[in-house]
Amino acid sequence: MIKVGIVGGTGYTGVELLRLLAHHPEVSLQVITSRSEAGMAVSELFPNLRGHVDLVFSEPNVEQLAACDLVFFATPHTVAMALVPDLIARGTRVIDLSADFRLKDAVEWEQWYSTPHTCPELLKQAVYGLPELNREQIKSAQLVAAPGCYPTATQLGFLPLLESGAIDPSLLIADAKSGVSGAGRKASVGALLAESSENMKAYAVAGHRHLPEIKQGLNIVSKQPVNLTFVPHLTPMIRGIHATLYGQLTADIDLQSLFEQRYANEPFVDVLPAGSHPETRSVRGANVCRIAVHQPQGGNTVVVLSVIDNLVKGASGQAIQNMNIMFGFEETLAINTIATLP
Repeated sequence: MIKVGIVGGTGYTGVELLRLLAHHPEVSLQVITSRSEAGMAVSELFPNLRGHVDLVFSEPNVEQLAACDLVFFATPHTVAMALVPDLIARGTRVIDLSADFRLKDAVEWEQWYSTPHTCPELLKQAVYGLPELNREQIKSAQLVAAPGCYPTATQLGFLPLLESGAIDPSLLIADAKSGVSGAGRKASVGALLAESSENMKAYAVAGHRHLPEIKQGLNIVSKQPVNLTFVPHLTPMIRGIHATLYGQLTADIDLQSLFEQRYANEPFVDVLPAGSHPETRSVRGANVCRIAVHQPQGGNTVVVLSVIDNLVKGASGQAIQNMNIMFGFEETLAINTIATLP
């Protein structure tokens, strides 16, 4: 059994970590931090955890966190980089759910996040935590950068096509929709019921912070720079990512077989039968990406439909999947749950 700490336990990814880890047979939750709610019982803030999590929120303390085998950071960007170097130096393993260690280029990171990166020396050491791509590196990693939600759905949809050279890497389009929880648990006018209900809108068309992360991963797979147009949208639902991905075929290939073979041994990627249209509700609360591939009218355009729960496979569930790999547990342990319907 391993000792686990969580930094930043009051957001949606923090409570989702708690929900999933509470029944993990190999995890002992030791500490959960929150500067704003220090002293409050976790179950007081999150009544769904009553009877399952007995911890009290506390101020971050490096000595206490370093006593853990693993620390999750479920914090806003720039928070992890202030504490992670000390934990790494003390031998504690870290999984960061923010963007602090996802990009390998510190200059590029600073351009997108408009602030200096305080420990750029750790960027090369960090392993990007997409198990379907980096499982072997994750096993021995001390620092894992958990992928973002949009990047997870988008990369999993494009991977088989780019790996096989079946599409033109210079003509990629990702049209992605997210539930409101993707914006985080904070007071925001755009997240108010009266603002987001019965409404859908695109945002950050000129450039979203997840764009360089997606391109970085696809460049590695493609072995050349890709040209990706990525347009995110906000939709009136709480959970879910639906990515509709477009590419131009360069080879005559059985697309259904390509996807089925690529993900045949992946426990959390479900390639649906030909002609299917995956729905976000089919993955709500589950650590799974459901994918369908189409070739409309038999033309040169391939359309991939990719859906995930942004808080599970797009965040906390995938982080636990990484933890299971890092510590040699069964990869599906505590996260092999069935989606909730209706």
